[in-house]
Amino acid sequence: MGLCPTSSGPRSRAAAMNCRAEVLEVSVEGRQVEEAMLAVLHTVLLHRSTGKFHYKKEGTYSIGTVGTQDVDCDFIDFAYVRVSSEELDRALRKAVGEFKPPPCRPQDALRSSGSDGMGQISLEFYQKKKSRWPFSDECIPWELWTIKVNVVNLANEQERQICREKVGEKLCEKIINIVEVMNRHEYLPKMPTQSEVDNVFDTSLKDVQPYLYKISYQITDTLGTSVTTTMRRLIKDTLAL
Repeated sequence: MGLCPTSSGPRSRAAAMNCRAEVLEVSVEGRQVEEAMLAVLHTVLLHRSTGKFHYKKEGTYSIGTVGTQDVDCDFIDFAYVRVSSEELDRALRKAVGEFKPPPCRPQDALRSSGSDGMGQISLEFYQKKKSRWPFSDECIPWELWTIKVNVVNLANEQERQICREKVGEKLCEKIINIVEVMNRHEYLPKMPTQSEVDNVFDTSLKDVQPYLYKISYQITDTLGTSVTTTMRRLIKDTLAL
């Protein structure tokens, strides 16, 4: 994961217009925020990572294997598959951890006002274009995933148990949607030469090589009424059965 200043020139604006964008929206309880975000981010990066490149000479290389492992969630009835890379997992957990604004406790994530809250986290893939000195490298985004998160404040343990199940069902739908998007034959940066590999991939990890990406987030006080209301209706309808 890297930081790269975004140029505001005509070429950058044109590239940004061609950036593929996907938006997902989920409604969760506060303690489910981290697991839900990690499930989505890890799923995307599972499809946007390769094994390490091993160059023999310019233009000739082999690609290492990418291991995977299953992850069972503690607060959601859901399991997902992630790249078996502790370094990548730590980087994502750090980013998701920053998504919880202090001084909120983990179970109060996104609820600085003590009631329902809303935020969004974005995962952007980009490639770098070298600029002449003294200008910084230009970052050209080619894919953007935005996850809008609505946090509901539940009244009792019975509602939490229902939410645990319903969120698992919704997350399953989101993961299937991600896989369908990944299976489309759309733009990916071309495989770089050895001298340009750092312009396309994050080579800082020792066991995996994701495309260059950056994560950003935003916390708001605006309630995501449509999705939050839907979740509350699902809980209410289940209780009525």
